[in-house]
Amino acid sequence: MDEAAVGAEAPRILVVGPSWVGDMVMAQSLFITLKRRHPGAKIGVLAPGWSLPILERMPEVDEAIALDVKHGEFGWKTRREVARSLKGRFDRAIVLPRSLKSALLPFLAGIPRRTGFTGEQRYVLLNDRRRLDKGVLDQTVKRFVALGLDVEQATGRSFEIPHPRLRVDRGRQTELRAELSLGERPAIGMMPGAEYGPAKQWPLEYFRELAETLIGKGYAVWVLGGPKDTEAGDVIADGLESAHNLCGKTRLADAVDLLAACEQVVTNDSGLMHVAAAVGTRIQALYGSSSPAYTPPLTDNADIHYLALSCSPCFERTCPLGHRNCLKQMLPGRIEQAIQG
Repeated sequence: MDEAAVGAEAPRILVVGPSWVGDMVMAQSLFITLKRRHPGAKIGVLAPGWSLPILERMPEVDEAIALDVKHGEFGWKTRREVARSLKGRFDRAIVLPRSLKSALLPFLAGIPRRTGFTGEQRYVLLNDRRRLDKGVLDQTVKRFVALGLDVEQATGRSFEIPHPRLRVDRGRQTELRAELSLGERPAIGMMPGAEYGPAKQWPLEYFRELAETLIGKGYAVWVLGGPKDTEAGDVIADGLESAHNLCGKTRLADAVDLLAACEQVVTNDSGLMHVAAAVGTRIQALYGSSSPAYTPPLTDNADIHYLALSCSPCFERTCPLGHRNCLKQMLPGRIEQAIQG
């Protein structure tokens, strides 16, 4: 289908967004690309309700539409109701997830052009199907951006990947410092969580040792994460003056502002790593079972720590060899030197 055939003047584009924090941040690279290619375009993003605070920080997103279906649930009634509300409102849909159910809603909404990668028997649901060449599109963000390009551009060896950039609320930053009694010391953020699994998590005792060293050098340590990370935050921060376990105590929008207030962050390959990249904070990124070549922080302000052992990356949730040497052999002194460097 020709690019000019549908809504070329100011197309109305619905993007079916991903279900992970980091992927949603990386999706902003697509939104930026669409705005540059189609001045005046209106972009709506269909996404889980939890992600709306992130989408609100993206100036390219004109409308965020919540699709609240529980993980693993098909949610036929909810999808049908949301599809009915979208009828006639969009000229084109871009489906980022590669699942059957993610392509269903744009089809039910009657959106004329529906773009996505071939897979999961989506032949009827998508009418602008793209073949995924993993050799060319070797990063998640490249795959997202490619779906916003013409086929010829998307299959080329090189195209621009704009970096995500989330808006920061400086007033809210100041309020959070007071509400959470964070003091005035320069802060190093620590993100010990990794939703995908423990094979991506640097040992908590290493985070603790590094926190002690940094506090001794005049820093504060802010541990950030969700409610599931509260116990991990306690291991790092308990009994340490100027260490604050904020896991589960802040909203996602607050995390954006707090990460922007940090001088640097030390983080596993996680969603909050991508948030930190998108607010411009310097990153010490720790990779073990995953690969910095596949999901790098999209910033020029990062140190990548990756041992590249023969067994990594394995991309497993838990270490198949039971030792996690890819992270255990990455000692705190190395990270402390990089922070001071």
